[in-house]
Amino acid sequence: MKRLGGLLGILGLVGVWWLAAALGLAGGTIPSPWRVVHTMYVDGWQLYGPNFEITAIGALKGFLWGNALAIGLAVTVALIPQFESLATQLAILSYCTPLLALGPIILVVFGGRTPTVFLAAMYCFFTTMVGTLAGLRSADRTSLELVRAYGGGRWQRLYRVQLIAALPNTFAALKIAAPSAVLGAIIGEYLGGVDSGIGVALTAAQTAYNVPRTWGMALAAAALAGLGYAIVALVARLVTPWTGEEVR
Repeated sequence: MKRLGGLLGILGLVGVWWLAAALGLAGGTIPSPWRVVHTMYVDGWQLYGPNFEITAIGALKGFLWGNALAIGLAVTVALIPQFESLATQLAILSYCTPLLALGPIILVVFGGRTPTVFLAAMYCFFTTMVGTLAGLRSADRTSLELVRAYGGGRWQRLYRVQLIAALPNTFAALKIAAPSAVLGAIIGEYLGGVDSGIGVALTAAQTAYNVPRTWGMALAAAALAGLGYAIVALVARLVTPWTGEEVR
């Protein structure tokens, strides 16, 4: 039933898009879905394939780095509660800092695709850390007391109870982090210093006033974000089958 609802939602969005194009809204700058799809077909894999792959790699690297740091910091807080204040401040700082202001600095200092990976990682960090920390704290108190009663220390309580309890929340955060990493990677490509990627192709299409191609690249970006979400959701279903509907 949920899948049917999702399909109807997509069809509704396409219908609104088609209607907006037919009515010439926004000064007639909205191309029809058919025109966009036709342009994507004409451009072909030789345009979309390499750019899609480059952005996906940058987003994946940022996703891995950002989430590894976030989960590591959350686990550290679980083991050493005295670090919670510092960790919370770092998470809030990463969330509130205007990343577009940091991107050019990273580009000047490191160059290349470092800003792409950096921004992708930063866009993941806050959500995953908060989600993981909440999951670690949701562990069943009775189970924790049982491990303690049998002589288990912090490490035993962590890997026998808390890490398992944190999996649903962590995967929920990772599902949000996957599209966020794609967004960060594309913004990093917008900053310059690279010659390929969805962000670069978007900029080139905008500069050339090729509206259908711009929309096509936007659809490619949305597809990449959706793919990331779907992969994490599938892994969540395999790793945490006991959560049932919660991981869908």
